[in-house]
Amino acid sequence: MKPARLSRRLSALAAALGSALLLGLTPLPGAHAAPTAPGTPVDVNGQLKVCGTKLCNQYGKPIQLRGMSTHGTQWYSQCLTPGSLDALAEDWKADVLRISTYVQEGGYETDPAHFTDLADSLIQQATDRGMYVIVDWHMLDPGDPHHNLDRARKFFTDIASRHKDKNNILYEIANEPSGVSWSRIKSYAEQIVPVIRNIDSDAPVLVGTRGWSSLGVSEGADESEIVNDPVRASNIMYTFHFYAYSHRDEYLATLARAARRIPVFVTEFGTQNYAGEGADDFAMSQRYLDLMAAEKISWVNWNFSDDHRSGAVFKTGTCRSNGPWTGTSSLKPAGVWVRDHLRTPDDFPTA
Repeated sequence: MKPARLSRRLSALAAALGSALLLGLTPLPGAHAAPTAPGTPVDVNGQLKVCGTKLCNQYGKPIQLRGMSTHGTQWYSQCLTPGSLDALAEDWKADVLRISTYVQEGGYETDPAHFTDLADSLIQQATDRGMYVIVDWHMLDPGDPHHNLDRARKFFTDIASRHKDKNNILYEIANEPSGVSWSRIKSYAEQIVPVIRNIDSDAPVLVGTRGWSSLGVSEGADESEIVNDPVRASNIMYTFHFYAYSHRDEYLATLARAARRIPVFVTEFGTQNYAGEGADDFAMSQRYLDLMAAEKISWVNWNFSDDHRSGAVFKTGTCRSNGPWTGTSSLKPAGVWVRDHLRTPDDFPTA
C-alpha cells in the first residue's frame, strides 16, 4: 500500500521460486447453475450481485465472503496444490480464493499464455471446491493502470471467455493504483469493465482505488472523490487494502464511512505493517474484522504462501515439503489467527 510494498514483492524474486433451489425461494434472474456439491459457499449463494452498498447472493440477501489471496503465481504456484486447496476449502472453510496474476515482476508480461493458463487452472480448481474466485490483475508498478491497458484487455477477454458460464467469478481489474488521480483510474475502469461485460454480463467487477487501494487515504484523499464521481457501470465494488500495524484509526474510519456510501470489498489485508512483515497487531486487526462483520464487508487475507515474511501464513519450507496443509503445525502466528477467523460459521441468509 506504500512504496515499500514494492520491495516486498521485488525481493520475492529471490524466493524458491446453498443450494439455489431451496423450497419456496427463487434465485435472482440470470444466475448460472451452481457447479459444486451441496452446502458449499457457491452452492448456497449462487450468482452474486451488488445491491446498494452490499454484495448480495442469489436471493438478494447481503452476505460477507471471507478468504485468502495467493501470493504471485510466478513465485508461489508450488503452494497451490490439490492438498493445499482442499485444506483451504475444507479445513480453513474459506469462501473465496483471490488468484493474483502479477503483470510485471516476472509475471504475465513475460509469458501471457502461460499465466493465463495458470490462472485458468486455479480458477477451475477453486470452482471444483465450491469457492468463489477473485481474478486479480495484480498491477503494482507502474502505478498507472493505463500502462497495462492493452494487456488487461487481452487477459480479461481470455479469462472471461473461458469462465463466462460460471457463477462464482469476480474480476479485480487493478490491484493497487498509485501516483495517479482517481479520474485516471476511473477512465481505465470504464474501458475494462465493458470488455468483461460483453462476455460475462453478470459477474461483479472490483475496481482498485487511489493510493494503493486505500480509497485515497495513503495519498491524502478519501472516499468522497469516488462518491462524487463513481465509475459509470453497474454491479461494481471498490477495493480497500489495509495492513493493521501501519493503517490505523484514519484508515478504519474511512472504511466505515465508505461502506455506508459505496460498495466496498477488502481484497487484501494483513495483520502486519504495510510491507506485510514485522510484528502482528491482532488487536487492531480485530477492530477491522468487527467493522467488516457489522457492515458485511467481504475480505481476503494476504497471503496463502510460505514466503519468509510474517504475512505469509505458512512457515518457510512448507510448500517445498508439500505440507502438512491442515491444522496449525505449519502455520505462522498470523496463519493461526486468520484460519481461526475463517473457520467461524458463515452467515448466508437465504430467506
